[in-house]
Amino acid sequence: MYVTSKEMIYAARKGGYAVPAFNAENLEMVQAIVAAAEKMKSPVMIQTTPSTVKYLTLRQAVAMVKAEGEAASVPVALHLDHCESYEDVMAAVDAGYTSVMIDGSKLPYEENIAVTKKVVEDAHAKGITVEAELGTVGGKEDGHSADIAYTDPDEALDFFSRTGVDIFAVAIGTAHGFYKGEPKLNFELLGKLAETIEAPLVLHGGSGVPDEMIRKTIEMGINKVNFATELRAAMTKAVRESLADEGIIDPKKFMGKGREAVIELCCHKIKLCGSDGKAE
Repeated sequence: MYVTSKEMIYAARKGGYAVPAFNAENLEMVQAIVAAAEKMKSPVMIQTTPSTVKYLTLRQAVAMVKAEGEAASVPVALHLDHCESYEDVMAAVDAGYTSVMIDGSKLPYEENIAVTKKVVEDAHAKGITVEAELGTVGGKEDGHSADIAYTDPDEALDFFSRTGVDIFAVAIGTAHGFYKGEPKLNFELLGKLAETIEAPLVLHGGSGVPDEMIRKTIEMGINKVNFATELRAAMTKAVRESLADEGIIDPKKFMGKGREAVIELCCHKIKLCGSDGKAE
């Protein structure tokens, strides 16, 4: 089923679990994510960043995910991650994305509100779910780079009430990419945000966060968890190991190994999010 993300995210909020959102870079990763979701009977979101869109194009990303989603027995949404431009967000909506994120975190506060509100109004008119972020998730991943700036609960309430976003990404100490040490998450802040914002909350930078921390964030109100770097690392490692055999020249063989590795990792993350069985 190729669907918007709103229903699955709000079902997760009601059920006390999280929807796993996996970034995909190519066909094999899309196939792997959907295969894992089918195996685990889980709803799933497949994400592309703007730099991935430059590599794949909106047309190809939609064609792949829509084809796999329509053939799947579980809900599959295609989400545009960390897009900073109104025009690019709406181009994704027009191309067939079913969920988008407008990231105005680099803008002055009032400008962030203005562009987010405009995206919400225009995307909602076409039935598309909108995510936004207040504060900044740190680190660098797939072209997105920033320092951590924690979400302020009072600003978050004002931002949410004035923009009407469907799902709300919060900055509580996670970062994009792999961590150099164990991440330090501000659970007290997360608790305040969960009490303040009447919308499902999103955790960016899930790769490398210990499982027990992920579980705790979900228990405290996170309903969508993003994973990207770990999937790329798993695929690359499996492909590199396969290519150690110089006799292998068929891309189906070494990319197939990468796909298998991503399926295994996604199954683990789905179970971690507690979304397994929720699509039955």
